[in-house]
Amino acid sequence: MSEWAASDVDWQTDSILPNPPKGAVPVLHDREYRVESFFLENGNLLINGALRDQKPPGLFVPGDPEPLTMHHMQVGLEISLPDRTIIAVHTHFEAYPHSGCPSIIDHYSSLVGLSIARGFTHKVRELFGGPRGCSHTTALLQAMAPIAMQSSKSIEAIQAERNGEPNPIVVRPAGQGKNWEYLLNTCHVWAEDGDRHSAIDEGGIQTIPVDVRLNDLGLD
Repeated sequence: MSEWAASDVDWQTDSILPNPPKGAVPVLHDREYRVESFFLENGNLLINGALRDQKPPGLFVPGDPEPLTMHHMQVGLEISLPDRTIIAVHTHFEAYPHSGCPSIIDHYSSLVGLSIARGFTHKVRELFGGPRGCSHTTALLQAMAPIAMQSSKSIEAIQAERNGEPNPIVVRPAGQGKNWEYLLNTCHVWAEDGDRHSAIDEGGIQTIPVDVRLNDLGLD
């Protein structure tokens, strides 16, 4: 097992937000999304997500020295592969503003049986939009869905390593374009009439961050 898989990852935790303009009132609200995915021993994909809203110290409770957490919702989705169907859901409210908030939790079990591939965001709005759900949990689900697709190549890399094969992210022979077809029309870069899509059958499809890191490490 590779070193990164055998130990905790030291993720970067510096702020990714732009600096506020000079003279702006101190921060009024902090919303944080955190999503992680895991490749399970049973071959399924687990996506854990959390949303947390905080108010600055003393704003809602005068004299309070600590930030005040208004919302903290957690969702876990177990997804079968390769069909990307949700087979289990765990929803938990760690912090919420009203006593009735947790009463909606069980409704999110309606996610079981849905595909997390294309059309998922529309289905989430249909099932949980407005009074049919918790707006914060629904927003969290919409942030989690793309991670299923983002995890696909990571799983390919793990499986290749276990099989003693070359890393398919770095080494991709020509003629394997179908491995990238799931990205078709997902954004302007992957438009079906775009340069990126037309290049997939030529092999060597790569991303700028990987290319930069390979160069930094002196690797081909």
